[in-house]
Amino acid sequence: MKKFILNFTPTGLIPTKEMTTSVPVSPEEIVTQVFEMAELGVNMVHLHARDPENGAPTFKKDIYGNIIQGIRKKNKDIILCVSTSGRLFPEYGQRSECLDLDGDNKPDFASLTLSSVNFNKHASINSPDTIQRLATRMKETGIRPEFEVFDLGMINYAKYLIRKGYFSPPCYFNFILGNIACAQADLLHLGLMVKELPEGAIWSVGGVGNNQLKANVMGLLSGGGVRIGLEDNIWYDEDRTKLATNRALIERILLIAESLGHTPYSPLEARELLGCK
Repeated sequence: MKKFILNFTPTGLIPTKEMTTSVPVSPEEIVTQVFEMAELGVNMVHLHARDPENGAPTFKKDIYGNIIQGIRKKNKDIILCVSTSGRLFPEYGQRSECLDLDGDNKPDFASLTLSSVNFNKHASINSPDTIQRLATRMKETGIRPEFEVFDLGMINYAKYLIRKGYFSPPCYFNFILGNIACAQADLLHLGLMVKELPEGAIWSVGGVGNNQLKANVMGLLSGGGVRIGLEDNIWYDEDRTKLATNRALIERILLIAESLGHTPYSPLEARELLGCK
């Protein structure tokens, strides 16, 4: 069986309970869904924190710490990644706060978007200075980067950071395809991006909205992993007649993966692959 990274994105910044009641918002809901999806085969989780009082996205490390602590009470093996997204929180101090978590609450990975990105209605500004400051802090704390790549040039910048000594292999990349201003869920786009990866890179593919299923399958067919969850897409079908759940999305991709002869790494296998103690 060919093994792959199954990276679960349960929450994100955008979905709300008004949009779909299935999105986990409170720390308790996120922790519960991580446990459930780990039983299905998830080996890595990309976490976003929400304010327990109002459900709004937050950068507060204490809330991230509560989520990580809740997960690790029952599952110490699954790989945990926190978000340093600048989409809503542009200041370095806000974005880096979760990198100050330590001890049992220290995350294994943190996301690092490698350039500025235009979304449908908002921009995520990632200046070279901010990227390098986040990279420096990750290196200081021993938190590994989850490189978020929306386009080909971002891979060039990842290789620049590696050359400059911020990070060393093995490096993990998440391709996020289908955003309006970025690389699309097209095999030619994905193929060029894979071709430009540094040697030994490990990678997964996610897709925005209706592109999610297509991008996930492309990732499996091309020898990579899968990034999947309600963060990227709340609909089960392209016609948007049926709201998805995280369980339904993961169960569907696992059935497809099985038919292709693919199965997720165990969390411990994924840790060894990604150089994560």
